[in-house]
Parts: sequence; structure tokens; C-alpha cells
Amino acid sequence: MQRYNGKPSVVLSIVKQPGADTLDVTRRVDEALDLLAPSLERRKMAAHRDLFRQADFIEKAVSNLMTVLRDGALLVIGVLLLFLWSLRPTVISVVALPLSLLLSVIVLDALGFSLDTMTLGGLAIAIGELVDDAIVDVENVVRRLRDRIRLPEAERKPVIVTVLDASREIRSSIVSATAILMIVFLPLLLLEGLEGRLLLPLGVAYLVSIASSLIVAVTVTPAMCSLLLPKAIDASGKEPPIMHRIVQLYGPTLRFTLKHPRTVVAGGALASAVGIAALGFTGRSFLPEFNEGSLTIAAVTLPGTSLEQSNTLGTLAERALLADPAVVSTARRTGRAERDEHVQGVEAAEIDVRLREDPRSKEQLLADIRQRLAAVPGVQFTLGQPISHRIDHMISGQRAALSIKVIGENLSDLRNYAEQVRAAVADVPGLVDLSVEQMVNVPEVVVRVDRHAASQYGLSPGQAAQAAGTALWGTEASRIYEYGTVTDVVVRYHETARESLDTVKSTRVPTPSGAVVPISAFADVTADRGPNYVLRENVERRIVVTANVADRDLRSVYDDVRDHVTERVQLPPSVRVEYAGQFEREEAAGSQLLLFGVLAILGIVLILFATLRSVRRTAIVLVNLPLALAGGVVGVFLGGGVLSIASIIGFITLFGIATRNGILLATRTRDLELEGVERIEAVAQSARERLAPILMTAVTAGLGLLPLALALGEPGSEIQAPMALVILTGLATSTALNMVVVPALLAKWGGETRAPAWPRRVLRETAQE
Repeated sequence: MQRYNGKPSVVLSIVKQPGADTLDVTRRVDEALDLLAPSLERRKMAAHRDLFRQADFIEKAVSNLMTVLRDGALLVIGVLLLFLWSLRPTVISVVALPLSLLLSVIVLDALGFSLDTMTLGGLAIAIGELVDDAIVDVENVVRRLRDRIRLPEAERKPVIVTVLDASREIRSSIVSATAILMIVFLPLLLLEGLEGRLLLPLGVAYLVSIASSLIVAVTVTPAMCSLLLPKAIDASGKEPPIMHRIVQLYGPTLRFTLKHPRTVVAGGALASAVGIAALGFTGRSFLPEFNEGSLTIAAVTLPGTSLEQSNTLGTLAERALLADPAVVSTARRTGRAERDEHVQGVEAAEIDVRLREDPRSKEQLLADIRQRLAAVPGVQFTLGQPISHRIDHMISGQRAALSIKVIGENLSDLRNYAEQVRAAVADVPGLVDLSVEQMVNVPEVVVRVDRHAASQYGLSPGQAAQAAGTALWGTEASRIYEYGTVTDVVVRYHETARESLDTVKSTRVPTPSGAVVPISAFADVTADRGPNYVLRENVERRIVVTANVADRDLRSVYDDVRDHVTERVQLPPSVRVEYAGQFEREEAAGSQLLLFGVLAILGIVLILFATLRSVRRTAIVLVNLPLALAGGVVGVFLGGGVLSIASIIGFITLFGIATRNGILLATRTRDLELEGVERIEAVAQSARERLAPILMTAVTAGLGLLPLALALGEPGSEIQAPMALVILTGLATSTALNMVVVPALLAKWGGETRAPAWPRRVLRETAQE
């Protein structure tokens, strides 16, 4: 039985083939419905399309992400113009943005990826970093050209040589930094299970875009610098006003840092310790909550309820839903056909709810809907969303985030202990939609064949059972093939043969002897009660208690549920309890990310050592990791205080970005010391010189992520926004502390400087030129 807004209807579900374009399929379906509209109107019928349409969610999500990309790009351009204070350097840096995006799209298309919410999300996360390599190159060229102007005419090198030297000077730094960014994102390509399939396009898009930005920075950017910058720099040798002011403000801080390194390092250590400690107070979940704009509500009443009664209860539920101002429409399906892949009795219904934008928060809206549905008597409701519902179903086989499986052999014991489990966890904070699978004894008619009596009519036990079965339940006699559809032809007696126990007994069936005898002549017909169904998992009988989570993180709720069941339910050896749900994937994915994160950090260490050729300096640059962690925790709390897979990936990405800043500072310090500059002076000079590129790359990366972070909870940004928040806040603290703590460490303990073979060769070649 199907209803639309409580009225009789036909609800048509259309499923696309794997790999098909959802938007294209939806468009063609709309065109077909447009052609059907005149015919439906003549029959006084109408096709309503305001139900769940995945295309609507996709279009809104893509639109939101495109807006985020646009706003992030505009912020990046504004920041570059403000910091560089010159049109030509800004244009050179900005050109890297569209070129990197264009190259990324071409590569993604070649790899078979489309521009969906995940690939666009990967590009949105990288948007602020696409200009970082170009910024470092341009800033260094601009600074070297300014230094050139200050020299006497006779001592000035040719412009092309100055540009080449400036690009070479930072080439190893940007290559190493980009390699680190790519290494820390590689874990997304190695994840298994649902999260791996979900996050793979995001990871590929990010990696491709970062690699594209490096290619642009080492090819197009130096060429444009040699063409556009000389005349612009010749006009004025002054620094941009904002950078001049920032360097002035940074001077006293830097002097204090170099004079009191122990105090500075102690302060940084304290900030890191606070951040790490705060991480223990965060909740944990698998994926952030989606905002799909639709609900899928499962409604179940007692087994044995008639179709008419179930329809009455379903109508009450629809009226309660339509009374909420956020509800646009409802579509209900009561019961499913016996051969449906998800068969269910008429006591169960599914209600699809279309929502409009509402000033209430999503949590408050769901709470209000649950309160309205609570007025419908005798029905258990489980609220979910179409995509979230499918994720839960793939993970645990149930339509809820948390499943408690009571497993055993005796059905009566299972029902009893399942009810005890439900009662034990009912008071767990944050647990909603708590329900037990409706497994009860329902009336049934049992026909037991009497072998001796059946043989008197020439019937074997099998023939007797078949004759009774054909009369009462029917037998497939043939099939009709019509218009590509196969229809079974079933033969059985009229429904009056099953009206009562007496009519079943008196139903007459033919026998091989030619006599037509009542069923009671060769079988005992009795009324009994039996289970409405028996469900098994891994060949064992089970009953499942399901629940969702609201206003609390899934891991905390699961821990409380497990503790309550252990303390309050005494199970015999023949019965056990198992737990399933999203927390399983959270545990598995968290363990994988932890392992991959450690491997990524080892990769960072190897790249740093290969670049710096110093154990001490490598360790000093790695100090950026706990400094970044302290700020990233702030982003977790700003996003709701729940550490999800998305947040963990944000931390891993943050470590790579934070390390980049340390590389720029440490490599310049090393080069100055190799030139003979005393260590403390080398640290001070490198801090002043690298302040501009570090600030510009950090601010552009941060502001590029700001629109995505502000889109927290919007359709399409549910996974990317928590990542952006962690990166944004962590980048703020790591950049600030990097310019204070790392110089202190380099000045006090940053010895062990020696020139490896390849830097010496580069220096010789540069000197010869």
C-alpha cells in the first residue's frame, strides 16, 4: 500500500545503473514525465516530483562547493595583492591558481574521475595551497631584485641571472615541502572499506592539484618573473607597506626569542601539552552528520496487525509529519512484496520525507519531529537520511547507527534478553529511536498429514501436503511473458477456503482414486502460534536492538551502552551480545589512519633529513607538529567537539603544511651559515627574510579554507568542513609559534651544519655563472 501526503498513490522509485550520471538520468526522467503529463491530466491524475531526488542534493552540494571555491580564490587574490602591494607580482602568483586547477581537472578526467562533491572538496581544501609554491618563488625573486637595485651599477648581475639564482635558492625547499604535502595525504588512497571508497576521489583530487601547482611553480612562475618583475621592481625598491609594518612588529619579538630561548621553548611546550591534553576530551564518531534535506523514517508496529490498521497508523504518522512547517511532502510504502529483496510485512512502513530550509538547527528539527511522532500509538519510529541510512545498512545490515545483537538458540530466551537489553540502555544520554525487532508469536494454522489416512486415498505424504498446499496457498502453474515482463500464474482456491479453521478442515481436494475428500480426512488441522519470522546471522538465531544517536558523539554512547549491558543484564552461557554499527568502521579506519599517519611522519623525517642533512635541524622542524596539533584541537571543538575520520585527515594534512614553514626557515638558516654567517645572526636574518613567504603562504592557505570552514553543516561540505577547520586553526597556531619557537631552537641547539654534495655543486655552478 502506497500513499503520498496521506492519499492513495503509486510511488515510483527509479534506480540508476552503476557509473551512470545521476543528474543526466534525472533530467531524462523529468523529460519522460513531461511527456506523460497530458495523458495523466486526462485521467485526472498528477505526477508529483517533490519527493526524494538525489539530484537535488547533488546540485545543491556542488553549488555550495563551487561557491566555496570561488570565495576561497577571491580571498587568496586579495591577500596576495595586500601582501605584495604590486599588481605584477600578484598576477604572477595568481596565474598559478587557474593553471593548477585546469591541469588538475585534465588529469582527473584522464584518471576517470568526475567533478563531484568529493573531487570538488579535494580542490577546495587545496585552493589556498595552490599558490604557495608560486608565492615563495615570486617573493624571493622580488626580494633579490630589490637587493640588486640597492647595489652599485657595476656590481649588479644581469636580471635573468638574479631571477635564476633566486628561484634556485628556494627550489629545494618548495620541492621538499610539496613532497611532504603529498606524502601526508597518501593515507587516503590506502584506506579500506567504505571510508576508503568514499574518500579516494577527495585524496586523488588534492594530490593532483598539489602536484600541478608544483609543476606550474617551477616552469611558468620563473618565466613570468623574468618577463614582468624587473620593470616593476626598478620603479621602487621599497617593501610593501604591510610587510614593512609586520617586520617592524616582529623585530622585538625575534630579539626576545633569541635572547630567551629556554623561556620561549617552555611556552611552546606548554601550549602543545594543553592541546594534546584537550584532545582527550573530544568525542569520536565515524563520519560527520550529513545534511541531505530528506528523511527516511522506518515505522514498525506489532506483527499480525492488519493492512487496514497499519495504514491507519501510517496516516496518523504522515499527518503528524505534515504538521511540521519544515516538511514539504511525504511518501509512504506499507509492507513489501514477498519476493522483494527487502521483504517486510504489512506491520512495517517506510516514509520518505522531503524537507525545506528551516531556521531551526538540524538537531532541533529532528527532536521536534520525534516529539510529533511520539503521539502515534503503538509504533516504533527510526529516523534516518537516505545516504546515511544506506551507510548504516552497509555497515551493520540495520537502519540505525548502533545495533546490539542478542544471539542464541532459544527464541523465547532471545526475546526476553533483548527486552532486558533495551531496558538496560534506555536511560543512556544521547540514545534515540531505541527499538527491538518485533519477533512475536502470531496465530497460524498447522496441517499435519496422517500417513495411514492419506494412503487409504492413494496419497503419499508428499502428495497429500501438495494437494492441501495448492488448495490453501496456491501453486505456480505457468508464466506469462508480456512486454518484457514475466508474470507468474498461481492456482489456488477461493479466499473463502481460508476464512476459519472449520472451512480449512472442510476444504475438499481431489485424490488419485478419483474421490474428492476434505483435508480433515487425511490430516489434522489445528490452530497454533508460532514466530512471525526467525532471523539468523552466521547460521545463529538473533534479535537486534537498534538505536540512533543525537546530541552526543557515537563513541561515548557506545561505551555507555556496552557498560550498561554488562552491568545490568546477566546472560546465560547460551546467549551472548555483539555490537555493530558505525563505531566499528571508526575503530578500523582510526587504526589504519594512525598507522598510515606514523608512516607519513617517517616520510616527512626522511625528506627533511635529505633536505637539511642534519638530525638536529630535522628534529627542530618536526617541533611544528605538536605546535600545529595544539591549534587543530581548537578546530575540533569549533566543529562540535567530535573527532571524526574527516578531522583525523585534517590533522595529518595540517602536519604537512606546518612542516613546510619550518623547512623554509631551516634551509635559509643553513645556507647563510654555509656562507659564513654566525649562527644567531643567520637565524635572525633567515627569520626576517622568510617571514613574508611564510606569512603569505599561511594566510592564503588559511583564508582559502575559510569559506569551506564556514560552510560547516551545509550540503556537500559535511566531510570537508571539519578538515578545513582543523587545518585553519592549526595553521594559525603553528605559523605563529613557528616564527617564535623554531628560531629559538635553531639559535640555541641548531648546530651540526655541513654542506652536502649536491648543494656544494649548485653553489659552485652559481658562482661560476
